[in-house]
Parts: sequence; C-alpha cells; structure tokens
Amino acid sequence: MQKYISLMRLDKPIGFMLLFWPCAWGFAYVSVGHDIDKQWFIYFTLFFLGSILMRSAGCVYNDIIDKKIDQKVARTKSRPLASETISIQSAWLLIFILCLLALLILAQFNFKAILFGLSSSILILLYPFMKRITFWPQLFLGIVFNWGVLLSWLVFNDTINLSIIFLYISAVLWTLGYDTIYGLQDSEDDIKIGVKSTAIKFSEAIKSFITTVYFLSFLIMLISVYLVLAKFNLMISFFLLSFLLLIYQIIHVSKNNSQKNLSLFKLNNYYGLSIFIIQILVFHNA
Repeated sequence: MQKYISLMRLDKPIGFMLLFWPCAWGFAYVSVGHDIDKQWFIYFTLFFLGSILMRSAGCVYNDIIDKKIDQKVARTKSRPLASETISIQSAWLLIFILCLLALLILAQFNFKAILFGLSSSILILLYPFMKRITFWPQLFLGIVFNWGVLLSWLVFNDTINLSIIFLYISAVLWTLGYDTIYGLQDSEDDIKIGVKSTAIKFSEAIKSFITTVYFLSFLIMLISVYLVLAKFNLMISFFLLSFLLLIYQIIHVSKNNSQKNLSLFKLNNYYGLSIFIIQILVFHNA
C-alpha cells in the first residue's frame, strides 16, 4: 500500500494543496455575489477532493511517461515506477480509477463547467512532454495547474469576467515562479539528460527571474481584486503580509542549495492559504 501512496504522492500533500488553492481563490471571488451557504461549502469540498484525485492521477501519468528519465535522476530514481516496484499496467489501472472518481465529482456541476473541466485533459496529457521540447515547462504547468480558478468560477456563473482572467494569469505566474524554484533541485541531472526547464534557462539570473515573475503575479492579483471592488479598500493592504512570503523566497533562493529551495517551495502552501483568507475578509468587508 505504501508504494501506491508514494506513486500518487499522497505522502507529499504540498502538491494537491498547490493545485487546490487557486480553486479556493475562485471560490472567494464567487462569494462576492453568492452567499457562503451549504451549496458553496459542498462545492468547495468537492473541489478539494477533486484536487487530490487529479494531482494523484497526474503524478502517476507523469511517472509513466518519465520512467526512463526518473531512473537517471538522483531525486527520482527510487520512485515506484522508476525502481520497477509497481508495474506500468498497475499504474494505468490506478489512473483509470482516479479519473473515474474525478469524473463523478465533475458530474455534480453544471454542463458548461463539465465541458470546461474536460477540456483540461488535453493539456494534462501534453504536459510531461513539454520539458523535452521547451525551456518553459513550468509555464505550461501553470496554465494547466490553475485551471481550477476558471472552473470554480464557472460552477456558479455563466461567463468568465476580466477579474477572474487576471486572477488566473496571476496564479499561472505564481506557479511559474515556485516550480522554477522546485526545478532547481534537478538542474544538474536535467542538463546531463537533456531535459529543459526555466531553472536551467535562467540559472545565472535566477533571483532576477523569480523577482520578476513573483512581482508580476502579485501586481496582477491586486488588479484583479481592484476590479472586483472597483475601489482600493484599506484591507487590501493585508495582502502585503502574503507578499512577504514571496519576498523571503526571492531573498533566499539559490541555484546551489537544493534543501533550502525545497523549503522555499513548500512556503507557497502558506502563501496560497493566506491569499484565500485575505480575499474572503476583503470581499466581505468591502
């Protein structure tokens, strides 16, 4: 059982939490025109469960596609598929079960949300191949990983507005930043293998790149909040507390300290949580 938990990365909840927080941000925006009632909480819970299922399925799929690469990377060579403690056939069966459960959750929403949710499957299937053809797989991950921002909005609304588009862009850039920090762990092995990443592309200017991406993400998120409120509320200043978590990462990121970079990456769980809490407080005290 432990090897399947490891395959799905359930022992590393940071992954599904980073998938879930953008969904939660979407729910915070929904709360502006919709009471936080029983339906809101039920859908919120379903999105949390869906995040666990989809992240687990994504990890298994990535490990199937990346098996030969994982065998050549120190950090990943002991993974169940790379070490051949689980068969490829069993992994595909697990993906089928996880996706079936996720589809059952998706079926609880309106037709437009169902179609939009299904449309992300193409991007999910393509993601593992991006690092073979471009230095920007982290950007592609951001596009895929934050689909929940738009989906959570469409569960309650018929159309996507400008504030949600800005929120989505902000989340994409946030993912680009933190996944670049995460990718620094494998840079040396990736270069030997021929795998591409923003961590490699910007290795000589990593602080400048992370600074640019995080500042843009935060600025666009504030613009998104302003579009909802149509004014600058004093409570918006509370977002600066969250921004300190990004500043800390910028100051301490280093291309030569894998353990430190992993710790910095994990801080983004608290950033996602803090943004959600402040969004709820700001929108309900506007």
